[in-house]
Amino acid sequence: MARRLVVEADGGSRGNPGPAGYGAVVLDGDSGAVLAERADYLGVTTNNVAEYTGLVAGLRAALAIDPDARLEVRMDSQLVVEQMRGTWRIKHEAMRRLADQVRAIVDPATVVWTWVPRAQNAAADRLANLAMDQKTAIVTDATELGAGEPRDAARTGAAAPGRAPRPSGAGVRFDEEQPVTVVLVRHGETTMTVSRGYSGSGEPGPPLNDHGVRQAHAAADLVDRIGRDVWGDIPYPSEVIASPMVRTQQTGRIIGERLSLPVRTDAVFQEANFGEWQGLTAEEIEERWPGQLEPWHTQADVRPPGGESIAEVGVRLRRGLDELRAAGGDRTVVVVSHAVSIRAALGVTMGAQPSSWSQLRVAPASVSIVRLFSDRRDEIAVAGAPSEGWSSHT
Repeated sequence: MARRLVVEADGGSRGNPGPAGYGAVVLDGDSGAVLAERADYLGVTTNNVAEYTGLVAGLRAALAIDPDARLEVRMDSQLVVEQMRGTWRIKHEAMRRLADQVRAIVDPATVVWTWVPRAQNAAADRLANLAMDQKTAIVTDATELGAGEPRDAARTGAAAPGRAPRPSGAGVRFDEEQPVTVVLVRHGETTMTVSRGYSGSGEPGPPLNDHGVRQAHAAADLVDRIGRDVWGDIPYPSEVIASPMVRTQQTGRIIGERLSLPVRTDAVFQEANFGEWQGLTAEEIEERWPGQLEPWHTQADVRPPGGESIAEVGVRLRRGLDELRAAGGDRTVVVVSHAVSIRAALGVTMGAQPSSWSQLRVAPASVSIVRLFSDRRDEIAVAGAPSEGWSSHT
């Protein structure tokens, strides 16, 4: 029976177009041993060109090992996978030329084409980033890789058994437990954000404005770096969850597309229900319900007519975080939510009184991180707002 080889390929562009590179890994299909690595810097081009170029390099490396091998290709680019399956048309001339290069190497009908989430394509992704960082080519084969070591031990940078020591600044622990990491992302700006209106879960709410869309893309770029060159001790995200509101669904889709992950909707992470305050500004609320708005923020047990108190939002967010905790650790989940709900998530994680949560600043498209352990000795990492620079929650 013919030998089975697996090609994992990836490409990226820092900007689209921008400085680009590709990476490819050839694995033994039975043992998982790494047999070859290929990567190179491409100069300025697009993500799609880089993805196709990585595929071409990986296929050539595989057939150099065994021209009669049965091939499986795994990529996190749904575009390339579906085009090579023949289910999607190839519209652009540059990609048609690259697709023709693939067909000159193999008959696509004889290859198994598998789409994988970005988190499962980490070895090729890291090679592509290394090529972009160093602006150089990488060509290694089984002899340089320890005669085909298992992939976790190869030079690709894939995580080897046992995680690196906890980094400086991490919460103090004396065990090896790996928590579930929750990346809390506030949606981008909307017209209600600008007018400072109270837009809660009682209505779907407004969409992102143009600036909000740009903020969401900046947040997606930051989240995509988690587990790579930002917070390298944290696993790369493997799930995206969004509140059902229009603005969080839009932000979630932008992040999901960047990570090549689907978006799951969960109402537990929706914004507070402002009841009869829905759509009103602080001044309008104060005019109609004198003396009620400040206690809602600072006493936390005050309810708007027909709405939720801050404390009740905290109970809901604690339930959502506990569900993520119970599903197991050593993974990263992105949750796209809202200002009041993210304050509540941070507050319950810190064990702070609900009356103090309003002191936490949660800017549009900001990113906050909580790490949830089974013993509830949880951590809060730094938070950043791509449009405002970095900050820390205190």
